[in-house]
Amino acid sequence: MDLALLRTFVTVHRAGSFTRAAALLGLSQPAVTSQIRTLERQLGRPLFLRQARGVTPTTIGDELAHKAAPHLDALVEIAESGLEEDSALRTLHLAGPPEFTAERALPALTELTGEDGQPFALRASFGTAEETLEGLAAGHHDLAISTVRPRGALLSATALCDEEHVLVAAPHWAERIGPGALRRSGPSVLEDVPVIEVHESLPLVARYWASVFDSRPVAPGTVVVPDLRAVLACATAGAGLAVLPRYLCTGALARGDVVALHEPPVPPLRTYFLVVRTGTLAMPHIARAHEWLERAAADWS
Repeated sequence: MDLALLRTFVTVHRAGSFTRAAALLGLSQPAVTSQIRTLERQLGRPLFLRQARGVTPTTIGDELAHKAAPHLDALVEIAESGLEEDSALRTLHLAGPPEFTAERALPALTELTGEDGQPFALRASFGTAEETLEGLAAGHHDLAISTVRPRGALLSATALCDEEHVLVAAPHWAERIGPGALRRSGPSVLEDVPVIEVHESLPLVARYWASVFDSRPVAPGTVVVPDLRAVLACATAGAGLAVLPRYLCTGALARGDVVALHEPPVPPLRTYFLVVRTGTLAMPHIARAHEWLERAAADWS
C-alpha cells in the first residue's frame, strides 16, 4: 500500500474535510479526492461518507486510522529528527492557551529540559482550544493543553487540573459597589461597572454569571483584549471588573492591586486537559513531557 495514500487518508480523517486536508498537505482538493478514491478502490471499501460540510469516516475508515496513524506519526518523527548521531535531541511541539502555557506548562517543561539524560528541544505555540486540537490532529503538535475534551478516538485526553475563577476589580470599584451589596442584591449592582474580557462574547464572565448567579451578564465588554494577563493589567489599572483564574491573579490579590468582589460557596471551575494523538505516548520524549506535566499539575491550585 502506498504510504503517500495513507498519509493523505490520515490527514483527511483528522481534518474532517478534503478542503482542509488539501491545505495541510499542500495539494489541490481534486488531488486529495483522487488519492482517497484510489485507496478506496485498493481496499474495496468506502472510507468516508461525503456530506454537505466535510466527510465522516466509515467504520472501516476509523479502524484503518487507528491502525495507521501512530505508525505514520512515528515515520514523520524519524524523518524530522534524522538518523545522525546528533539527532538524539528530540523536539517536542507543545500547543495551548497562552496564559496557562506561559505561566504553568512552559516553566515545568523548561525545568525538565535541563535534566541530565533527558534532553529534548521545546517549541511552543499558542491558540484557542479549537485551533490547538485541530493542529494536534493534523500532526503540527505533539502535545496539547486544552479546555475542551476532544471527541473521537484519534485524540486521547487526560484531565490535568482545575482552575478556579474569581470575580475581581480594582479596590475603588469594590468601595463604589459597597460591602455586601452583591451578596444582598445580586448581580444587578454590577450593571454599571465596565467589563474587561478576552472576547466580545464574554466567555469567562458569562460562564461565571451562569454558574454563580444563574443569569446572563447585562453589560457588554468595554475593554476586550485576547490575553488574560492583559485583562489583569487593565483590571489593576481600574478599567472595570473581570473574571480571572485564581492562579493568575493570586499575587495581585495579595498586594491589594485588585480585590475579589464575590466569594461564592462553590466557585466556578474550568478543567484543563492534556491531549495527545492516540499511540504517540510510545515516543519517549512525548511520554516524558506528559508524565512531567501531570506530576507538576499535582501542585497547581
